[in-house]
Amino acid sequence: MRSTVTAAGRTRSFTVIGEPDGAEDRALVLVFHGSKQDGEVHRRFTGGALDRLATENRAVVVYLDGYRGNWNDARAESSFPARLEQVDDVAFARAVVDSVRRSHRVDVRRVVGVGYSNGGQMVFRLIHDAPDLLTGAVVVAATMPDRDGFLGPFSETTKHPIPVTLVAGTADRIVPYKGGRMAWWARAIFKVGGVALSAPATAEYFARRNGVTAVPTVVDVPASPGMRRRPRTEETTYREPGRPPVTFYTVHGGGHTVPAAKPAPAVLGRTGAGRRIDDIVLDTVGALNQSA
Repeated sequence: MRSTVTAAGRTRSFTVIGEPDGAEDRALVLVFHGSKQDGEVHRRFTGGALDRLATENRAVVVYLDGYRGNWNDARAESSFPARLEQVDDVAFARAVVDSVRRSHRVDVRRVVGVGYSNGGQMVFRLIHDAPDLLTGAVVVAATMPDRDGFLGPFSETTKHPIPVTLVAGTADRIVPYKGGRMAWWARAIFKVGGVALSAPATAEYFARRNGVTAVPTVVDVPASPGMRRRPRTEETTYREPGRPPVTFYTVHGGGHTVPAAKPAPAVLGRTGAGRRIDDIVLDTVGALNQSA
């Protein structure tokens, strides 16, 4: 269902997947696409993987459309139109939650933000700038900006800890797994800059925010059926009783891709063989259920 809302004086669009009437405890999954995409393009890009959550009545899934292909994330050196025109995407996300809450039966205590690349950066912004909005987050192919390059309240403590899952490929040519600056060509194409934390340091940052001090556990993830020839995935979990967990999936040899049954275009690198994005989001919803 295609819908619009007015947020901060702009008419914005989004697509809702799921029946209006359903279980009252359904989660609300907000999907933020990558640069140069919109919600429908991202939906096709992932083979509609997240639609499964709606068809199984686990969640209502919403694909939001950025402004001219981007989100006004919290990276200080972003320079695409959404940033230059100071588009209020935080207000947009709030308006979408309010709209879907009224049109569909969902549990607003279970709102999960799922972001890929620039969309992942937008989820980082929501975690920091709207801590009451999301109760869970899944971020793929994005790492935290460093303190100097982050416009939000960079802080290793929070009054609103939430389960966070991160997915990163070690061979991502756009968002370096080891952190630092993006390659010059990526900065030029995507109109972003600044220094980012490494993927492992991003996971450690969110673990500290959640108050998890225990040593993480590391295990190999078995390949999903039909995906055994893809790069292997390693799971690092930061967990402590009474604290929301942080889960970090490293795709060894993986590129700038979303872990789904449908592989990404070859130019973006290889897609991992481990857990798929729909299962990862279900795990996050499960973590919310345990803490509800």
